[in-house]
Amino acid sequence: MLRAGIVGLPNVGKSTLFNAITRTRKAESANYPFCTIDPNVGVVTVPDDRLEPLQKIAKTNVVIPTSFEFVDIAGLVQGAAQGEGLGNKFLSHIREVDAIIQVIRCFEDEDIHHVAGSIDPVRDIETILTELVMADMESVQKSMDRRAKEAKKGDKLAKTEYAVLEKVLPHLNDGKPALTLELTPEEQEVLRPFFLLTSKPTIFAANVKESELADAENNPHVAKVQQYAREHHACDTVIISAQIESDLVDLDPAEAADFLQEMGVKESGVGSMIRSTYHLLGLRTYFTAGEKEVRAWTIHEGDKAPQAAGVIHTDFERGFIKAETVAYKDLVECGSIAAARDKGLYRMEGKEYVVQDGDVMLFKFNV
Repeated sequence: MLRAGIVGLPNVGKSTLFNAITRTRKAESANYPFCTIDPNVGVVTVPDDRLEPLQKIAKTNVVIPTSFEFVDIAGLVQGAAQGEGLGNKFLSHIREVDAIIQVIRCFEDEDIHHVAGSIDPVRDIETILTELVMADMESVQKSMDRRAKEAKKGDKLAKTEYAVLEKVLPHLNDGKPALTLELTPEEQEVLRPFFLLTSKPTIFAANVKESELADAENNPHVAKVQQYAREHHACDTVIISAQIESDLVDLDPAEAADFLQEMGVKESGVGSMIRSTYHLLGLRTYFTAGEKEVRAWTIHEGDKAPQAAGVIHTDFERGFIKAETVAYKDLVECGSIAAARDKGLYRMEGKEYVVQDGDVMLFKFNV
């Protein structure tokens, strides 16, 4: 299962947000640095409005959404790359996740201590970026030294790897994340096994006060985060109020919707963040729908039909024959599989078919 790591400076709302996302109280939340030491892990479901219409068409009571893992990682401080605070432990935990959600404090509150003594979201982002870049620089330099020796002995792979790392190092030295370096697809594949911290896709979560969420777009701290994310990371910013999300944990969906409406907010920030993270990881969803259950399945963008079948069971991929498929939109408009088939919208696809987000599928296989 793929993982997204929640990171940030101490006391920015990471653990509160983790508890809200996972609808648990697993992560300790306190007004002092490093109340999280070992990472908390929680499985979250991905909100998907398409499941309910499919449930009605399939006439089933069982609905199973897709999911992935969130990890709450200890707060980082300046000097982490040299082992300050919980630096080495923190960096090793980040290395194990597939994407990063960086929580940025965008609210003033004298009662909640900020590790730097003041609120400055761009400074906070750059503090974390600097530590990740420094850790990557050390890692790249060590890898280059090893590859240089191997390349001299005639190792072609080492020579190729060295050439890519030689491009990465000056980019990092300029304080830029590896993710923003322009590389060919082939070079990206060469770099992937090095698991650089700054090569991981990132989302910024701008954490605002409960009273400021409805008007968060006019929050100057949020504006700074959004601008910095666009210009320096080419990534998205999601606005959340960790405290509101925490308050929603114990409410049922109807009560939560009423609560948000009273706050002047249309949707929970957590729902938006979960979906954004899902797509950030390059994940897509297809469905199976029958009398037994309606279920969402997770695949990677670009996966072909046999790979999608293998998510259900390896035998499905090994013995794949064909896939019967219809687009979600077409099925809902038609109201049934039979009507979609009559209109020629229900198709047979082979091994080379690239599964699209929202496809409703039935696999034929033989082992």
